[in-house]
Amino acid sequence: MNKPRFLVLISTVLILAGCTSNEIGNLKDVNPESIYFDYTVWGDEESGEVTVKLQYRFAGPNGTTLVLDDPSKVELDGVAISVDSSKMNGAYYEVTRPVKEFAGKHSIVFTDPNKKQYKEEFHFQPIQLVTQLPAVITRGDMVLEVQGLAPKDYVRILMTDTAFYSEGIARVDTVENGRIHISKEALSRLTSGPVHLQLSREDEKWVKNGTREGGRLSVSYGLKREFELKDNTPNP
Repeated sequence: MNKPRFLVLISTVLILAGCTSNEIGNLKDVNPESIYFDYTVWGDEESGEVTVKLQYRFAGPNGTTLVLDDPSKVELDGVAISVDSSKMNGAYYEVTRPVKEFAGKHSIVFTDPNKKQYKEEFHFQPIQLVTQLPAVITRGDMVLEVQGLAPKDYVRILMTDTAFYSEGIARVDTVENGRIHISKEALSRLTSGPVHLQLSREDEKWVKNGTREGGRLSVSYGLKREFELKDNTPNP
């Protein structure tokens, strides 16, 4: 994908994101079975933090955000979360924790107006880049070793340079036994000079225990590296 098309794609995503409602309503005014669960968990190595953002919407992923009226509530690992709001996001329930303390299994429990509970569990595992990248890398096949993945897993790879019309690398790779292979041919899409590398593990699925309207749970974690890509020096 070249960069002009990539920018068009970003613009399209932003337009679609703008269709999501940021209006705020009250849970008591809607049928509990029409509540859509919108759960997002994300973290990154750079900040060292993970954020859990929980939203409840009326009738689907783009619906009005809802404030939970007593006795309704949401708990993360047994601790109730207070509501917050903004013009951009509407009503939401959010907590931030250090990544190093958050690895492992967690549970979200939503209690509806009739005191019916919906429990959703997830596992958060940050990935770690074992390979120490030197400041300068000469063109050739690259092998990256990553910890924190299943024996067979998937990682999104994004590599960009400073040339506007360079294609770069943007793909989802199947990773077996923690090894990511980036071929010399793939690196040919990048110009020599500074290169920005991003690796992210993303997992999005339907909630297992939801209302009739359902919902989604997205869990992601990413890391970044930078290095200078150098051409092979021809033999004299």
